[in-house]
Amino acid sequence: MTKTAKPIRVLGLDLSLTSPGFAIIEAKGGKARLIKSAHFKTSASTDQPLRYEEIEAFTLLFVRDNQPFDVIVREIWPPSRNYAQNNKIHGTWSSVERALHRYGYDIDVHVTPANVKKTVTGNGSAKKPQVAESVREWLGLSADHKFATDDHSDACAVALTYLIREKIIKPKE
Repeated sequence: MTKTAKPIRVLGLDLSLTSPGFAIIEAKGGKARLIKSAHFKTSASTDQPLRYEEIEAFTLLFVRDNQPFDVIVREIWPPSRNYAQNNKIHGTWSSVERALHRYGYDIDVHVTPANVKKTVTGNGSAKKPQVAESVREWLGLSADHKFATDDHSDACAVALTYLIREKIIKPKE
């Protein structure tokens, strides 16, 4: 178990064109705590290129207001046979990366959805309510803590995956 005197701030990203999720988790002394989670909802009636611009703008403001980060972790999807789906996610990734680069950040770690679920819940096929429940446990939040959306809890799970894998926080008892 790695214990550090200085807190480690991890930005977890659960990105989609519809509702990208962001979460900042701070770890110190083997424990993690939620600093902030957020998401940005785009409208399907808005042209796709403008949606990318909106996501980039949201990311710029989120990073500006919440930095510094020690590690940035993004959930990745394997390529789809559906070109339109690949185009949407890659456009979103690019929007977020452009915003991060303006502040001198890069994506440090990539994790798959199955790895996130397995690491946080112990079940690589866990459903969203199970992920949210495990995130609450890892973060010491009350059982009745409500995340604004699944994007919030999923982004937290992405950040927690890094902290768990690197043994920066203690396993659940």
